[in-house]
Amino acid sequence: MVKKGRDFSDLTIIIPTLNEVENVGRILSAIRKLYYNSYVIVSDDGSEDGTAGVVRRVSRNDRRIMLLDRKKNPVKGLTASVVDAALLTKTDKIVVMDADMQHPVELVGRISDSLESCDLCVGVRTTVRKWGFFRRVLSKGISYFSFFVFVIRGKITCNDMMSGFFGIGGDLFRGTIKKNRKGFVYKGYKVLLDTMRMLDKNSTRVGELPYATFHDREAGKSKLRFRRMLEVVESTLK
Repeated sequence: MVKKGRDFSDLTIIIPTLNEVENVGRILSAIRKLYYNSYVIVSDDGSEDGTAGVVRRVSRNDRRIMLLDRKKNPVKGLTASVVDAALLTKTDKIVVMDADMQHPVELVGRISDSLESCDLCVGVRTTVRKWGFFRRVLSKGISYFSFFVFVIRGKITCNDMMSGFFGIGGDLFRGTIKKNRKGFVYKGYKVLLDTMRMLDKNSTRVGELPYATFHDREAGKSKLRFRRMLEVVESTLK
């Protein structure tokens, strides 16, 4: 049973998943405890480990939790998963986060609150733990590359261009998607980067919420691959 508290009925939390059976139940449980009346869309990209089954079981007891099963969708990718889910939302606020427990669930409410004074709020990692040297160099390098390209092109920037943890106004996100259907790199996994590239720098208020730790995933396998970095380059230059 969900414990009643502050009402979050103006918020939808989008969680893209691919083979997260070890994590998705825990993150849904945490959300239900912390964010009473919030909506959750788990957008699953064809998991083969039972992830969808876990979400279905949880959703039977909570009609505000929804599974978007993209198993038969020919276009696969984290960005495609988030975009498809966003178009199903109706709330004033949207928060996008991963299912792997790397993004602190307790900060979702603060990101949501920040959307009262800004249009886009980015969760910015200030400390990264348990990452190897190669992964750190690769991540930093591609982040700096995207930042400087966006500066040169007069686009919106932030201090963590690679963040997968952000909040955005519902109307703004849905409108941006509908107006820029071909602007997203759907097979990629940096939906924030794509979105920032399409937002109007002069009319979009951007906020940031730093958080001190970004732990390696507690369970499951990381999906970071070198080809993912190439997709970031494509998103940056598109």
